[in-house]
Amino acid sequence: MSAKDALNLAEQKNLDLVKIAPQSNPPVCKIMDYGKYRFEQAKREKEARKNQKIVDIKEVRLSLNIDTHDFNTKLNNALKFIKHGDKVKVSIRFRGREMGHPEIGLDTMKRFADACGDAVVIEKPAKLEGRNMIMFLAPKNNK
Repeated sequence: MSAKDALNLAEQKNLDLVKIAPQSNPPVCKIMDYGKYRFEQAKREKEARKNQKIVDIKEVRLSLNIDTHDFNTKLNNALKFIKHGDKVKVSIRFRGREMGHPEIGLDTMKRFADACGDAVVIEKPAKLEGRNMIMFLAPKNNK
């Protein structure tokens, strides 16, 4: 139908003529209440945002020569973060002569990941970036 006829039909029904696909030949239009459509669309987007889970990244800092009690405390904090559904960034900062022994830091990171057990997935393995060694842990999805 012609554009004039469609516009007249929409005006008779007190609705709007909305172009769905203006680039096609001929353009595709739809007769609808555009204000109601926009309202419902905004309502759906708001509902989707409300149901969305925001994942935070929590950081746990270890040192190269960390003692067992401190290690266990940091481990418990990381497991608490994982249980809450957050990702955990585990980092070790190398100071002074510690830079000569990155393998000790790697062992500490592996020990930390093993101690977390089956509750986590190593999202990014331990990697040395400058003076920091960084590893990312994420909660395991049980679906």
